[in-house]
Amino acid sequence: MADEIHNKIDQQVKNNKVMLFMKGTPQAPMCGFSAHTIEILQSYGYPFETADVLADPGVRDGIKRYSNWPTIPQVFINGKFVGGCDIVHELHERGELEPMLKTAFEK
Repeated sequence: MADEIHNKIDQQVKNNKVMLFMKGTPQAPMCGFSAHTIEILQSYGYPFETADVLADPGVRDGIKRYSNWPTIPQVFINGKFVGGCDIVHELHERGELEPMLKTAFEK
């Protein structure tokens, strides 16, 4: 991965308590998995940042290498990779996502 792309992704992950790399935007998600992930995150009321991987092919490829995860969307909380839509959904269903978000915003 080009250093520039890696550094851009790294800064987004480290500078935001919750960072979502998705297809599209929160107002116009471009895939069902991104839409579902947005719905889950919004349901908690905590702020989060997003990056539209469709707007930057370098980030679209780079985020997969950065996290070593093949699919998008990807969620990072407190600089740590949490997972994609399926894992975020499971954490949400088990009641484990809210404590992660709460901890991120207590710091």
